[in-house]
Amino acid sequence: PEPGRCAHFVLRKRRFCRMIPAPGRRFCGEHGHEEEQNDRKRIPCPLDPKHTVYQDQLQKHLKKCNSREKPKPVYFVQDINAGLKDVAEIPEKQVPLSSLSIEELQNLIIKLKKASNGLELHLKEQILSHQALQEALNDPKNGESAFKHLKQQASILGNMEKLHLLGPGRCFVEFGAGRGKLSHWVDVALQNVESVQFLLVERATTRFKVDGKHKRRDSIFERLQVDIQHLCLNKVPILEKKKLPVVGIGKHLCGAATDLALRCLVESYTACCDGEDEEPAPKRFRAAQTEVAPHRSAATESTTEDHKPVAGIVIALCCHHKCDWTHYVGREFFKSVGLGAVEFHYFQRMSSWATCGMRENTSKASTSEDSEDQTDDTGEHEQTLRTESGSDTLQGILSAEERKEIGCLCKRLIDHGRIEYLQQQGYKAALQYYTEAAVSLENVLLTAVPSPSLIPEPTT
Repeated sequence: PEPGRCAHFVLRKRRFCRMIPAPGRRFCGEHGHEEEQNDRKRIPCPLDPKHTVYQDQLQKHLKKCNSREKPKPVYFVQDINAGLKDVAEIPEKQVPLSSLSIEELQNLIIKLKKASNGLELHLKEQILSHQALQEALNDPKNGESAFKHLKQQASILGNMEKLHLLGPGRCFVEFGAGRGKLSHWVDVALQNVESVQFLLVERATTRFKVDGKHKRRDSIFERLQVDIQHLCLNKVPILEKKKLPVVGIGKHLCGAATDLALRCLVESYTACCDGEDEEPAPKRFRAAQTEVAPHRSAATESTTEDHKPVAGIVIALCCHHKCDWTHYVGREFFKSVGLGAVEFHYFQRMSSWATCGMRENTSKASTSEDSEDQTDDTGEHEQTLRTESGSDTLQGILSAEERKEIGCLCKRLIDHGRIEYLQQQGYKAALQYYTEAAVSLENVLLTAVPSPSLIPEPTT
């Protein structure tokens, strides 16, 4: 071992531990059990067995252990975005996809095609870019993986600009923020714009964050370490104080996290901002409001529109096989086409067929940028996709091309339920390909802005 370092040899890393032991000791506190110290015994921490603690110091350790339950933040509201859980709808035991008979699988495919009949399945390409990323895109120091991430971020910003979402006086909420790179580029794009705030929502602690490296003084970055399922945006102090319109963004927001984010924005946050928690106005006053609303001037309407609770939503979709019927926002759409929890369970499993057969086309190069997105197509989810594909049991039933087609159909059906949900909530929503499949197999972008039909035409 190096002088002054722990003498424990870490077999997995093939090197000595780099921790500094106490004066006069050969081992650090974690590996102190390897030398006798007056028969003191180390035991696994009951809060997190991944580390150990001296038994005689257990009570003292429990008070300061990083794994202890911490006080909930003010914006934590248990299951506020979870959706209603009807236990009767969800079967107690769900048979794995690989255990289905040929007839059962064929019946599922028939139901899928029938439900998809008449839907817009061929999405338009809207691969855009943004000036804010041109220098980074042209930097030869970036590896292939970093370049792919930059192309996706540039297209997301280009689509935001096309929807007029890159403007002053707004709060950008990045769901599943990870390192916060998407918010970083939005901030770069708005370098000459005032009154811009960023909320980065991530339930896990993240290393190598970039949100603390911004030079601008008038943009505010704040991290919210909370699961989206429990996030009440209107209780976030900065939003409660300034009442800025929110733009929800996300790059590769996994499965159910997309549904939780949509509920967070268009149900819990919008409802609170619209004053549902306040005392209702008298009937006579409400009636008067309804009567004069169509005749409001363009200037008044413009002012109202500028202060809508949610100005827009731009989310790159990902990992439909991780969706959950309990949280899914498109349940009413599924029921309207004769489908339910059982079919949804199988369709979300089958959705992985759209990408699991194409992993060999994606680069497995590892760079520092790979850690940016926890949902990198070739990284963390590769094992999951291989498990979901069920290729061993389907080899004699469906070809690889047929599985891919069915997987894409499952994705579009699930996404259409989200589109209908947003439309019912008063938004103009759309799906488009925002990057090439060679850049990312998960290349569909969900966008939504308040419906123009709700905005009266300007008077002449």
